[in-house]
Amino acid sequence: MLVDDRSPRGADELLDIVDEQDRVVGQARRAEVYPRRLRHRCVFVLVRDVRGAIFVHRRTADKLVFPSRYDMFVGGVVGAGETYDAAAWREAREELGVPGLPAPVPRFRFLFETPEFAWWSAVYEVRCGQPVRPQVEEVTWYAFLTESELDRRLREWDWVPDGLAAYRRLRARCQEW
Repeated sequence: MLVDDRSPRGADELLDIVDEQDRVVGQARRAEVYPRRLRHRCVFVLVRDVRGAIFVHRRTADKLVFPSRYDMFVGGVVGAGETYDAAAWREAREELGVPGLPAPVPRFRFLFETPEFAWWSAVYEVRCGQPVRPQVEEVTWYAFLTESELDRRLREWDWVPDGLAAYRRLRARCQEW
């Protein structure tokens, strides 16, 4: 497991709290962010292998948000004072267990809000040509799926809603490029 020793992980991790325009307005511990619905920052990294298949995984049952659901992104919260780019690279290396992963390419940002949750989301993509060793604290199952396989599973599996929203936006933008 790769851990960034510069920032504490878990409930005590300090996060930047942001407004509707993604400007920092304060800080709070992760343990306070979700119960108080404080808007913070997250990163989503779509990982493709050399064939173009997408890394899909099932989250562990002990995750604070969306436990045991499927996700087509790796990622997580952005720590206080951390940039989106740094968080995307850190999260992707940690969750995939690939220390030599190239820096993810930023695609877009969007505000994800529901009655329960609120966070600014930065979406990235990266190609991974190395074998992955997913972090057991984060991932209970994984596979690389083709886009058609993933599209079929979208109707069958229970997905994280923020990742699903990000994936739909990414697909729509890819058609525009």
